[in-house]
Amino acid sequence: MFTGIIEEIGTVDAIRKGARSAVLVIRGNKIFSDLKIGDSVATNGVCLTATEITGKTFSADVMNETLSRSTLGKLRPGSPVNLERAMAADGRFGGHMVAGHVDGTGKILHIRRDDNAIWYTILADPEIMRYIVEKGSIAIDGISLTVAAVERDNFSVSVIPHTAAETTLSGKKIGDAVNLENDMVGKYIEKFVQTKSGIDTAFLQQYGF
Repeated sequence: MFTGIIEEIGTVDAIRKGARSAVLVIRGNKIFSDLKIGDSVATNGVCLTATEITGKTFSADVMNETLSRSTLGKLRPGSPVNLERAMAADGRFGGHMVAGHVDGTGKILHIRRDDNAIWYTILADPEIMRYIVEKGSIAIDGISLTVAAVERDNFSVSVIPHTAAETTLSGKKIGDAVNLENDMVGKYIEKFVQTKSGIDTAFLQQYGF
């Protein structure tokens, strides 16, 4: 479990590609203060397990499912990545509950400045948009952000300069793909309502909700 508060920007040191999988070698600094083999590290929002640690690099296996659902398959040696170790039980919970299980990817439609803020508008598929609500939480490349506006097929977040500077957002351009993870609370509620009570969207609409 993660909080979406990025600890540092690391870089891809090497990529060893298999037939339908890959091994990523990630270089960092801060996260290695207590990192151990078997620990989880959110890498651009994707939960990876450290299988080997050498100096200030760790290696992680990436399955085909992960490569197809996320942007990890587009990484190259030298690519910057957001890094966050798993949440410590005795730490402050500054973001929101992030599982590191990416729901899919989105594409940056617009980037605009608004005084000291930077607005990012993200195009996303209906399967992701259904869980996005104004003032709700969203993880973009592992960064916990608050949804500022919602349209039919896109949503926007307003980012303070500190967040942009301390994450890979500062280097993003229009057209770039990003990993998206919806707030898990909405997904669990939907599953419970549909499987346990028989209540679905049609039922709620029938009774005026």
